[in-house]
Amino acid sequence: MQHLTLPFDTQKFGALGIGTPVLLVVIFGMMVVPLPPLLLDVFFTFNISLALVVLLMVVYTRRPLELSVFPTVLLITTLLRLALNIASTRVVLLHGHTGPDAAGKVIEAFGQFVVGGNYTVGLVVFAILIIINFVVVTKGAGRISEVSARFTLDAMPGKQMAIDADLNAGLISQDEARTRRMEIGEEADFYGSMDGASKFVRGDAIAGLLILVINILGGLAIGVLQHDLTLATAAQYFTLLTIGDGLVAQIPALLLSTSAAMVVSRVSTSHDIGQQVVTQLFRHPKALYVTAGVMGFMGTIPGMPHIAFLTLAAITGASAYFMDQKIRTATDPQPVAPDAAPAEPRELGWDDVLPVDSIGLEVGYRLIPLVDRKQGGELMDRIKGVRKKLTQELGFLIPAVHIRDNLELNANFYRATFMGVVVGEAEIHPDRDMAINAGKSYGELPGIAGKDPAFGLDAVWIERNQRERAQSLGYTVVDASTVVATHLSHLLQQQAHELLGREETQKLLENLARSAPKLVEELVPKILPLGVVVKVLQNLLAESVSVRDIRTIAESLAEHAGRSQDPGVLTAFVRARLGRAIVQDVFGVAAELPVITLSPELEQILQQTFKLADDEHGAAGFEPGLADRIHQSLVQTAQTQIANGLPVVLLAAPNLRPMLAQFVRHAIPEMRVLAFNEIPEQKQIRIVGTIGA
Repeated sequence: MQHLTLPFDTQKFGALGIGTPVLLVVIFGMMVVPLPPLLLDVFFTFNISLALVVLLMVVYTRRPLELSVFPTVLLITTLLRLALNIASTRVVLLHGHTGPDAAGKVIEAFGQFVVGGNYTVGLVVFAILIIINFVVVTKGAGRISEVSARFTLDAMPGKQMAIDADLNAGLISQDEARTRRMEIGEEADFYGSMDGASKFVRGDAIAGLLILVINILGGLAIGVLQHDLTLATAAQYFTLLTIGDGLVAQIPALLLSTSAAMVVSRVSTSHDIGQQVVTQLFRHPKALYVTAGVMGFMGTIPGMPHIAFLTLAAITGASAYFMDQKIRTATDPQPVAPDAAPAEPRELGWDDVLPVDSIGLEVGYRLIPLVDRKQGGELMDRIKGVRKKLTQELGFLIPAVHIRDNLELNANFYRATFMGVVVGEAEIHPDRDMAINAGKSYGELPGIAGKDPAFGLDAVWIERNQRERAQSLGYTVVDASTVVATHLSHLLQQQAHELLGREETQKLLENLARSAPKLVEELVPKILPLGVVVKVLQNLLAESVSVRDIRTIAESLAEHAGRSQDPGVLTAFVRARLGRAIVQDVFGVAAELPVITLSPELEQILQQTFKLADDEHGAAGFEPGLADRIHQSLVQTAQTQIANGLPVVLLAAPNLRPMLAQFVRHAIPEMRVLAFNEIPEQKQIRIVGTIGA
C-alpha cells in the first residue's frame, strides 16, 4: 500500500497526540462560548481551507484505503460546520440589528458580494446549493457507499480463498499474504464506515436548511419586536446575514460531499483521478474527431456563437490529431535488419545430442503471451515463485523449468513433462479468469465451463469484468497464469521424489558438511553408500515428508545403518526420528489427533500376510476381495473426515505402514499413513473411525 508523503514528520506530530483532541475541544467550545466576529472570520476561513485540502487529497489519492481516516475526517468537519452555525447564529441574533457586518467580514462578503446584496437571489442560490448537495451528490454517494459495503463484505470469502491459492502456489510469501488479508479487512471496514459517514453529510444538509429557516424567523422576530426595526429593515439585515452564514457553511459542505462521492465511486488503480481521466477518457482519437466535427457543424449554423464553437472544434481536432499520431508511432513496427547470408552447414557432433529436461512446460501458440515478459506475461515470475516455495518446503533445489512453444498442441493447451514424460496437461483461456467453486459458492456465472486442473474442482472461465461479482458469490477467482502455476506446483509436489537424484543429494550433504563435517564424513561412504541415502530421501519425498532437516536424517541413518542397509527399513527409522515434524505438518499444533485405525481382526490378517511374505522372501500383497473391501471402507471414512474439515490419517503398526502407504497412495491421495512410533508422547490420539470393524 502506498502512503502519502507530507512535508512534516507525521510520526513526530502524531506522537504528541494533541491535534485532534484540541480541535474537538475547540469545536465543542464554540457551541457554548460566544465568539467575536474576528474569530468567526478565522474559523470560517479555516473551514473552507480544510474542505479544499480534503478535496484535493482525494483527487491525488490513488487508492481509497490511502485515506482510511476519511470517515473520521468527515465527522469532524461536519461537527466543525455545525459548531460554526451555532456560533454565527448567536452573533447574528444578538447583533444583527447593527448592520450587515455584525457577524464578521466573511459572512458579510458572502451576503453582499456573492449574491449582490439581494436576499431573494441569496435564497435561490442557497436553495440550489441545498438541492445539489442533498438530492444529487449526497444521495448518490450514500447509495454507492451502501452497495460498495455490501459487495465488499460478500466478496471477502472469495478474496481470502484467492490469497490462500496464491500462497499455496508459491506466488506470494507469508508476509505478503498477511498484508493482503489485512488490506481486505481494512477495505471492508472502510466501506462500512463510509456507508455510515454518508449519513453525516445527509444530516448536515438537512440541518443547514432548518438552521436557515430558524435564523430568518428568529431574526425578524428579534429585529421587529425587540429592536423596533421595520419589517423591511429587519428582513434586509437578518436575511442577508443568515444567507451569508448559510452560504459560508454550505460551500465547504458541498466540497466534502463531493470528496466523499469521489472516494466511494472510484476504482483502485495505480493512477490518481487526473491521470485516469487523461488515459481513459481521451484515449480514443475517433471520439475527439467526431466531437470536433459536430462542434464545427454547429459553429456554421446561423445565429450560433461562431467564435466559441469553431475555436473549440479546432482545439478538439488538433488534440485528436496529435493523439492519433502518438498512438501510430507507438504501434508502428520497428524496421527489421536484413537476414545475414546462411552459414555453411556443419557436421553433427555430440553437442547435438540434447539432454532431457528435468521439468518441461510446453504451451500452445495462444499461451505464448503468458510467458513473454515483453507482452506483460507473468507466468515466468509465477513459476519462479513456485520453485522458491517448494525449495524451501521440500528442502532441496527444484530444477529450473524449461518452457517452450509446441505448435502440435491446441492453441489453448499446455503440457507439463518430467524427464521428457508427460505428467499433466490442460486447456486454459488466457483472456479470461477462472472462477473455482470450492463448495462454498452460490449462484451461476456466465462463461465457459471447465475444471481446475490441479484439484479437479468445478470451475467457470469468466470475463475479467465479472471478477468482483464472482468473488461476491463465493468463488475463488484466479487468472490464467496462476492456474498454470498452481497446477505445476501440485505436480511438482507429487513427483518431488523423482527430481532428487545423486547430484542433489551430494549438494545436500556438502551443505551439511559446513556445519557437521564429522557426521557427513562418517556417513558417506564409510557407513552407507550414496545410493542408499538417495533412496531413503526419495522414499520420504514420495510420502510428502520434507528432507529440509537433513541433519536429523543423517544422524538417524548413521545410528541405524549398523542394523540394516535396506532403504525401506532405514526409511522407517528416519520417519520415527522425524515423527514430531511429520505430525505437525499434518495436524498443526493440535494436542489431540483424530485418526483412523485398523480393527484388531483386520490387523491380525495383515500381519499374517506380511509374515508369510517375509518367510517366503516375497512381496506382501492383498487378496483381491479383501483389498476391495478395505478400499471402500477407507474411501467412505476419508470422505467423512474431509466433510468435517479434519485431516485424513490412518494409524497402523510400524511394519504394516509401508504396505498400507503404498496401497492408499494412488487410491486416496488425501490420506496419510503414520506408524504408532511416529506419534510424539505428548500427543493424545482420538480414534474417529475403524477399518474392518
